[in-house]
Amino acid sequence: MTFALETAAHPEQLRRVAIDPLSRVEGHGKVTLLLDADGHVEQVRLHIVEFRGFEKFIQGRPYWEVPVMVQRLCGICPVSHHLAAAKATDMIAGARLTPTAEKVRRLMHHGQILQSHALHFFHLASPDLLFGFDSEVGRRNVVALAAAHPELARKGVLLRKYGQEVIRVTAGKRVHGTGAIPGGVNKSLTPDERAYLQEDIYRVIAWSREAVDIARRLHESNRVLYDGFGAFRSNMLSIVAPDGAMDLYDGALRARDADGQILVDHGDCARYWELIFEEVKPWSYMKFPFLRALGPEAGWYKVGPLARVQNCDRINTPLADAARREFVDFGGGSPVHAPLAYHWTRMIEMLAAAETIKDLLHDDDLLGADLVSSGERAERGVGVIEAPRGTLIHHYRVDEQDQVTRANLIVSTTHNNQAMNEAIRQVARTYLDGQQLTEPLLNHIEVAIRAFDPCLSCATHALGQMPLAVELLDAGGRVIDRLVRDGGC
Repeated sequence: MTFALETAAHPEQLRRVAIDPLSRVEGHGKVTLLLDADGHVEQVRLHIVEFRGFEKFIQGRPYWEVPVMVQRLCGICPVSHHLAAAKATDMIAGARLTPTAEKVRRLMHHGQILQSHALHFFHLASPDLLFGFDSEVGRRNVVALAAAHPELARKGVLLRKYGQEVIRVTAGKRVHGTGAIPGGVNKSLTPDERAYLQEDIYRVIAWSREAVDIARRLHESNRVLYDGFGAFRSNMLSIVAPDGAMDLYDGALRARDADGQILVDHGDCARYWELIFEEVKPWSYMKFPFLRALGPEAGWYKVGPLARVQNCDRINTPLADAARREFVDFGGGSPVHAPLAYHWTRMIEMLAAAETIKDLLHDDDLLGADLVSSGERAERGVGVIEAPRGTLIHHYRVDEQDQVTRANLIVSTTHNNQAMNEAIRQVARTYLDGQQLTEPLLNHIEVAIRAFDPCLSCATHALGQMPLAVELLDAGGRVIDRLVRDGGC
């Protein structure tokens, strides 16, 4: 594995193409391409052009405020930041969670997985998958999806709504709740709340199974496209349970190489820095993590559903594990590295989340009254969780006044940074190399990025088209070609 096209000889002689901003992703980013005189791609880069600063914002604040504060990083997956921070502050408080606290948190987390995966697949990705990457711009949105596939769109909306209701019941609000606190939770479920969530869970499981089937059929119906689009080989990283099963809430670090061989197993999350290092590059505010033992050129990896489904030994819910085995068989015994396979594995995880919610709702510990624990105080806390988009790390240090003195956050999209760059390079080489600029060709770049469901900052979702302007410049900086896609939201 190498950083293909990372540098270009004599860049001043190349033409520059910019896709700015990216659409149907969370936050603000752009892609730049450098082409030679014949239109051949020499360099492709994904730029994250905004600066958040949360690692500085929370310095000086009491550590017990952090689980609520860091949720403002994101409007789509605030629960993931909430719980990762809560896990880190559990360590600072010296807490061992009570059964009620852990199960309420797990319920909250799987509600987040369910709603986020439903949002991405049905609202953001399915227009490309069902209508085609080259389809008319006006069709590539959720409104057109609802018109062409009303029942599918309805189920997608209701799946997300159910996940949000799970979050509301456990955290107090659908967005930016306060359910998790250092050492536990601030509420359990009432019998009425449990009964309310139980009403629809079997329907949610059935719809999740249908979504897995849709994703599977899309791959099987056009395997040449789905196996080859933006494909690249890389390492994979996620957390797994002590017995190797998938565990999205807690576990230890496992990494595999591109051939599926285990590189790291049961790595200590509390000492993640011994396994992972972050590289800084001058053209992006987002860092580039890699496995220390392999170095920056060979050690980068992918995270998220595609990694998790293949990194675990099994899923502890029967329907999702059967779907996982079917996916593994589809790969013929070798790891699947195609970015579009993220959609299939994302739906497998959505099914696993639905089954896990069902199991938790039959556990009486959810109704318990023992909510908080504490123990010996520590000056450092690390919380690692599998967010919808991948492994999420929160690391805090506090002083004797309980104020945060240092913070380090490695979010899921940061882990996937180099992988996303590699995917768009492969797509650019295949579809843009030597071609005249067209809007559908530009959408191919965005399709590759959207496969990772990147969270570049707070969510902004628009119906219809997002504004996009691309200019092709000659070596002297003169515009020789321009394509504009106006915002239609």
